[in-house]
Order: sequence, then structure tokens, then C-alpha cells
Amino acid sequence: MKAILTTIGKDQVGIVAGVSHFLAEKEINILDVSQTIMDGYFTMMMMVELPTSQADFTTLADQLTELGKALGVEIKIRREEIYHAMHQL
Repeated sequence: MKAILTTIGKDQVGIVAGVSHFLAEKEINILDVSQTIMDGYFTMMMMVELPTSQADFTTLADQLTELGKALGVEIKIRREEIYHAMHQL
């Protein structure tokens, strides 16, 4: 399953490392990434692919929320299908 992961917060050292380390531990592949810093705020969007063994999407989303709190940023993950549905309306 593919998903979109967004990370937003005040720029600081270790955000990319923290997020990518977490994803690697969960065997989640980063397919594409875009990041920028706007007026001191870090923004990153990733297209990721979850392994078929990653059955509980809600638990993953909660873990990413907790990781974001630890890193001082907001991390959200959404299924790719949601974006496709939004653009078909």
C-alpha cells in the first residue's frame, strides 16, 4: 500500500534522520521525497510504500504522531487512495 507522509515544524537538526530511521525500522520504503525550509519552518512530503505485513494503519499513524512530538514536528500519514478520491470529485 502506498501512502503520503507529511512532516511540518520549526527547522532543527535531526528531523530527516528521525523520520527516515523510523521508516527503515518498520521496513517502509521511501519512493519519493520533497522538502523545503520556508521562513524557518521545515516541510517534507514523502510518498512511501508500506509492506503488506503493515496491517494496522491506525497504529502506524499513532506511532508517527508520537515520533513527531519527540522531534518537535507534526507528522501525518494518509493512504494514497484518499488523494486520488479527492482529485476525482
